[in-house]
Amino acid sequence: QVQLVESGGGLVQPGGSLRLSCAASGSIFSINAMGWYRQAPGKQRELVAAITSGGSTNYADSVKGRFTISRDNAKNTVYLQVNSLKPEDTAVYYCNADIPKYSGSYYYPTYDYWGQGTQVTVSS
Repeated sequence: QVQLVESGGGLVQPGGSLRLSCAASGSIFSINAMGWYRQAPGKQRELVAAITSGGSTNYADSVKGRFTISRDNAKNTVYLQVNSLKPEDTAVYYCNADIPKYSGSYYYPTYDYWGQGTQVTVSS
């Protein structure tokens, strides 16, 4: 079993900053890409940022220059530094990790896991 546990969300004023963390635990041999998604009320879940096992990153246009994704492979943890927050950044932020999975005699080289989500609210 693999679990992703997020932390670091909260209420912040416009222009403020937060650091989100997501730690993966359980039967983990390696982790492929990791990423952060968000879902605002009434909207679809969208990719915010992603990082490969080699450290390559990509970002949604709406967060480029404000958000930074990073990972610590030794700790199986991905981070999202969010700066210059805007009210439109308000959403539940979800961690995602692509982790190979063994199930009985089957091996899945890619398998998606999700965290439970952490609320980020930007308001004055």
